[in-house]
Amino acid sequence: MSTTSLKLGASLLALSLTSTAAFASDTYGPYPVTVKGYTGDKTNSVSYSGQVARSVLVESLKKASGKGDGGANAEAVKAEMMKYFEGTDEELAILAPKDKDGIDIKQSTVNEISKGKNIVGKFYDGATPAWPGNKTGREVLAHMIDQAARSNGGFDANTGYDYGQLIQKFALGAMAYNQVVDNYLDENLTAEKKPNGEPYKEGAAYTGKEHSWDEAFGYFGAAAHTLTMSADENYSVSKLKDAALADANNDGVIDLKSEMVFGNAYYAASFDRLGTTNYLATITQAFVDGRELLVSAKGENLTDEQRATLQAHAKTIGTQWEKVLAEAAFKYAGSVYKDITSIRDAANDEDRAKAYRKYAKHWSELKGFSLALQSGKNNLGSTAVQMNRLIGFGPVTMDETYVTGVDAAGNFLKDKKLSWNGYQLHMLRVQSLLVKTFGIEARANDATADLAELVKELDTDSGGSETD
Repeated sequence: MSTTSLKLGASLLALSLTSTAAFASDTYGPYPVTVKGYTGDKTNSVSYSGQVARSVLVESLKKASGKGDGGANAEAVKAEMMKYFEGTDEELAILAPKDKDGIDIKQSTVNEISKGKNIVGKFYDGATPAWPGNKTGREVLAHMIDQAARSNGGFDANTGYDYGQLIQKFALGAMAYNQVVDNYLDENLTAEKKPNGEPYKEGAAYTGKEHSWDEAFGYFGAAAHTLTMSADENYSVSKLKDAALADANNDGVIDLKSEMVFGNAYYAASFDRLGTTNYLATITQAFVDGRELLVSAKGENLTDEQRATLQAHAKTIGTQWEKVLAEAAFKYAGSVYKDITSIRDAANDEDRAKAYRKYAKHWSELKGFSLALQSGKNNLGSTAVQMNRLIGFGPVTMDETYVTGVDAAGNFLKDKKLSWNGYQLHMLRVQSLLVKTFGIEARANDATADLAELVKELDTDSGGSETD
């Protein structure tokens, strides 16, 4: 067991026994109860299990999307997926994350984390023009679920869609990111909403502001002890590669409520590992600093100065989180660019099919993250229009056609063509657009150096033109 984990376990144990003492600046909680007149028996005011449950619902929905056999079991697969999306009174098994290589997960059902939770009630419901059919965000995800259930293992070779990737990446923005930047750390930080001088609800051990802040932290997906680990170590925890690092309290199991690194935090760690960014620590520290400010208010309403400081922390979280989503879209645009070369250079049909399957996975990750970026509170305006036109409703498929819309029954339509070279150019322009708009720095899979040469090649070869 690592020295880091031993020290952290002892630290958390000491804090849990003396919750009224000074709190540690490198862990998110435990924090003392500050609610005036509280008469309950809780000594820790932190609560974000509902957000963890929803993260688990998303991971499990992704897993369930791969159960289709091409149509025969579509009804059953869709029914199961809708339980994770809409919620159910039944005990839902956690499909992911699961025990792995001797690493034991504490919870096996969603209700063990938090009861009565669903995805749909917290999902972005604004217009989503990046998906065909003029649908809202919720309708888009429902459409993806319906199509995934009909697919073979979550993959549709005709459209190039990998539904597990589309669903998960879209939800990282349209549920988690949207709820944080356009709700919990937006209007909930005003003086009028969720006041810090009152309990969140009658009998609660946390104030209105404390719980809103906790819920936002839960959606980000960091472990409570994330700041005690490097980016590489957080990445390992997310991948369930190191039980000692994950098991902060040394009880032999990984508690999904506080010891797991999920979704957006995982991606932040993955980019920080490249050595040029510090997204994970910056965002997590802002969460810790904001929560400590709330504890220091001692159950009183915030002063204007305190509120301004809290809102500054919230701004840091929002801007850095947006960059993480942009970095992810940038990375997968580069992957798609490289995959097209692999498809063209494949030595035989078997290798070409494998390259195409990889391409579809990476495109779906790109598309999911581009959808996620557009689900925050910032109107991306012309950036969104350009990004959506370059990426398209679907990738260029093996016959060089791509999805252009849906019919009345929700079936996809394909009626245009674009050359492989032309689509590679689109990917490089997506990368350039993301750098220009968001100022991202990690830039994994950066292929923009090829832009000028590819433009020159297309200028002398009309392969980049669209045809009806």
